Amino acid sequence: MINLESLALRFTHTPQHTELWILDQMLLPLKEEWMPLQTVSETVSAIKALKVRGAPLIGVTAALSIGQSAVNGTSMTQLKEEAQALHNARPTAVNLMLCMNRMIAGIEAKKSPEELLTIAVDLFNEDVRLCEALAENGAELIQTGDNILTHCNTGGLATAGIGTALGVIRKAHQQGKAIHVYVDETRPLLQGARLTAWELKKLEIPYTLITDNMAGHLMRLNKVQKIIVGCDRIASNGDFANKIGTYSLAVLAHYHQIPFYVAGPYTTLDKECACGDQIPIEQRKASEVSGVEGVFGRVEWAAPESPVYNPAFDVTPAELASGWIMNDGVFVREDFQQGKLR
Repeated sequence: MINLESLALRFTHTPQHTELWILDQMLLPLKEEWMPLQTVSETVSAIKALKVRGAPLIGVTAALSIGQSAVNGTSMTQLKEEAQALHNARPTAVNLMLCMNRMIAGIEAKKSPEELLTIAVDLFNEDVRLCEALAENGAELIQTGDNILTHCNTGGLATAGIGTALGVIRKAHQQGKAIHVYVDETRPLLQGARLTAWELKKLEIPYTLITDNMAGHLMRLNKVQKIIVGCDRIASNGDFANKIGTYSLAVLAHYHQIPFYVAGPYTTLDKECACGDQIPIEQRKASEVSGVEGVFGRVEWAAPESPVYNPAFDVTPAELASGWIMNDGVFVREDFQQGKLR
């Protein structure tokens, strides 16, 4: 029997039955509802709708969905098509491509259904280990009394493990360091307000929710000692893509001389991508900006038919980062320039 469980994903497999469930993140924090993913088509839809999200978690979820499809008797030809559909579900987060490339390699090698499922399970377990190692490395940078600002959601809802940037914060808290977290609401989909605040409350880590445009004000008042964010893709020169609004934080941190760290496992490093200009930026639907959908229905706040620009991510140049917190250490820009991470 295989039994995997994280904050946002549950997977079980027996000779008789296989189940993949996700916590629907679009309903949080007001409603905690688990939904089954019985087909790859349902997984693609869930990824596109951000019901499951976070670069590491969508890769792991996609891999388990292919593993489930394999043990349920799908042909190798169809499996490869399904893996390609998942590969293309979201364009920016490289973890998804990495996981699907591993599954496709197994399919092309004519691995048995159980062997394909083992690859997916290994990807889940690997992410748990990577998050733990990354968190240990990053926690060394945090001091008692630090006020840490973070953006979007990078914890157990975004990974199979304890998280990336939020995993670092969680580890520092577990070590007994007295810290406080400022949580950007993260417009337009409010992953900070809906998800990070929900996680921090569960973890009993002191936090304060702020609007995105309050960050600079707090920095000017010397209320922020460190900024730690996650990432969806790191180029080989250190440029990285993360949730829209990250670049603004990096510029503000640079001006106020506040350490700005990006946290991500090696699975987020794209060695084939030379710089941030080559990272594809996902453009999402206008309705995410013109209003909001939630448990109680949709609320519109923009004038009807307003033109909307809605990139899901922005790119932060390497020169604005103080360091890259990864599973095998904390790196600086010179490490990228010298090719140490390749």
